[in-house]
Amino acid sequence: MKVSFVIPVLNEEDSLKTLYEEILENVIGWEYEFIFVDDGSTDKSLCIMKEIAEKDLNVKVISFRKNFGKSAALHVGFKEAKGDIVFTLDADLQDNPKEIPKFVEQINAGYDLVTGWKEKRLDPITKTLPSKLFNFVTSKTFKLALHDYNCGFKAYKKEVVNEIDVYGEMHRYIPALAKAKGFKIKEISVEHRSRKFGKSKYGFERYLRGYLDLLTVKLVTDYSRSPLYLFGGIGTILSLIGLAISLYLFIMRVLHLTYLSNRPILFFAVLLVVVGVQFISIGLIGELLVNQNRLHNKYTNISIKKRIN
Repeated sequence: MKVSFVIPVLNEEDSLKTLYEEILENVIGWEYEFIFVDDGSTDKSLCIMKEIAEKDLNVKVISFRKNFGKSAALHVGFKEAKGDIVFTLDADLQDNPKEIPKFVEQINAGYDLVTGWKEKRLDPITKTLPSKLFNFVTSKTFKLALHDYNCGFKAYKKEVVNEIDVYGEMHRYIPALAKAKGFKIKEISVEHRSRKFGKSKYGFERYLRGYLDLLTVKLVTDYSRSPLYLFGGIGTILSLIGLAISLYLFIMRVLHLTYLSNRPILFFAVLLVVVGVQFISIGLIGELLVNQNRLHNKYTNISIKKRIN
């Protein structure tokens, strides 16, 4: 068994050597590799990672020219990982590497993705309270009950990282993306240590980006194959409400109970019908694009088979 450790790094010069040594203590007898991804650090983090790589041939260092975010770092690290099991850890030492065997045990038990849960989280309430709200909303949205979607300590079978694509702030929704692909997911409690060095790299703006990415992931996981179900459903509801209001106004006018010239609700009803039709049109266009992509893949596969034959 070979294990890969994908570790995004942003200004963590004081913790890198300790993290590397602690991980080594928990992989004795295993074949391993480290993939450090420097996400535009401005301190000595890159130099320290290169020093580690010079002493250990199982260590790779990838460096970004600027800060592209954790999702981009994970995406690149996943592409480079060669292990049967791929671990992700934060570089700030808050994840304790002694938990690694627990993850491997669950992977061997048949789970495809094992995610950590910082049950006793040592962070201020300004981080824990929004996190609880985020986890509650995300669990309800994707019907996957997890206590800690945002925990960076995870273990994956290689086929999982090959199947999922992360960008933007989607690293928070990796369990949801994996669930949509049919992978088995397990959450385990892990030790969370207080931060000794540096400071958190995330501010409140991440919650806005996270909300927008939640909508993206919901669309991608539930409606990518049938966009008409989403847009057509919304459009149909809006159009029916508009038609119902129009019918009511028509009956009232026929019975001479009201005049339409002084009823702004008529324009609102027309607007609902127009917007509803637009939503339905978007759904139909989406269906055409999806169907075109399916046909393209079908003919591509046929062409490949013919060439092979």
